[in-house]
Amino acid sequence: MSLTANWSYPTAIRFGAGRISEIADACHAAGITKPLLITDRGLANMDITTKTLDLLEAAGLGRAIFADVDPNPNEKNAAAGVQAYKDGGHDGVIAFGGGSGLDLGKLVAFLAGQTRPLWDFEDIGDWWTRADADAIAPIVAVPTTAGTGSEVGRASVITNSETEEKKIIFHPKFLPTIVICDPELTVGMPKFITAGTGLDAFAHCVEAFCSPHYHPMSQGMALEGMRLVKEYLPRAFADGTDLEARAHMMSAAAMGATAFQKGLGAIHALSHPIGAMYHTHHGTTNAVCMPAVLQFNKPAIEDVMTQAANYLGIAGGFDGFCAYVDDLNASLGIPKTLTALGVTDPDIDRIVAGALSDPSTGGNPVEMNKENARKLLLACL
Repeated sequence: MSLTANWSYPTAIRFGAGRISEIADACHAAGITKPLLITDRGLANMDITTKTLDLLEAAGLGRAIFADVDPNPNEKNAAAGVQAYKDGGHDGVIAFGGGSGLDLGKLVAFLAGQTRPLWDFEDIGDWWTRADADAIAPIVAVPTTAGTGSEVGRASVITNSETEEKKIIFHPKFLPTIVICDPELTVGMPKFITAGTGLDAFAHCVEAFCSPHYHPMSQGMALEGMRLVKEYLPRAFADGTDLEARAHMMSAAAMGATAFQKGLGAIHALSHPIGAMYHTHHGTTNAVCMPAVLQFNKPAIEDVMTQAANYLGIAGGFDGFCAYVDDLNASLGIPKTLTALGVTDPDIDRIVAGALSDPSTGGNPVEMNKENARKLLLACL
């Protein structure tokens, strides 16, 4: 089976090994003549980044990079990125990397033409309509991990560094014009990043599948995304050069992020404030929280997760699925508790308040309140 394809969602996805070679053509197709490549500090000097810059330079598109991006990007990173974009006279962004580079890149393309401050566009009600849609720059997205799925998302997750809260900034035109999904770019991921990002994709699929909202197309994507993770994440973890496994994980990441249009839930509601306050890796935090959240939601999801278990070939229904999650986490070196992850002496009240105000809470199948959210957090610790 060929693992090369062109898809459109409406985002045009160029999928397959070696397709980073098309980066200049993708920029031209998106109407970008002077791109700013935005990535994180860790990727800035890696071969995959410098080779991409080489391709752009050889095509006459310049060689501009902004990499002052934190693992949990914040408003300071955004302001610096917008300044670099304006100073360089750029007309589009290449969002390059994992979730941090992708989210910050999309946000810079969005903010560069706006006159209102960042927090005016938080994902509350119809605040997105405050934006000047015509001023949003085109985006080409290039994921280098397989987890967040931000390359097919209509939002960025940005930390408010003053309040230590993660905020979702939304606009339909955050959706990149073109995405290049090249599994060769993920070959160099360390094992712990392979595990954490892969389990982020899994969490997206699980929570979307459990969400009570109606969206049968997302339901199907979530279920198949879970299967791809089950089949191929252990392979990608065991052998980072396994291109077939890497390719299927890139598909699972995009599927999970597309599926969670249906909703997320308590996993992400907890993970967002914890990541903002304690700077934990997002996907790994999701993985640590998942077993407790599954048990928390059992009264509402036992039947639907039994269906998922049957599709995935997992015996034992809901309990069998939970046992599978425990075994998967252990096999990938995921800590069993948030304490083991490094969340020591946590501010319980602040985390609970952050979880309850997080937009993901609305998609949880069991309604969350101060009492049960506190018990859930304590179970994760």
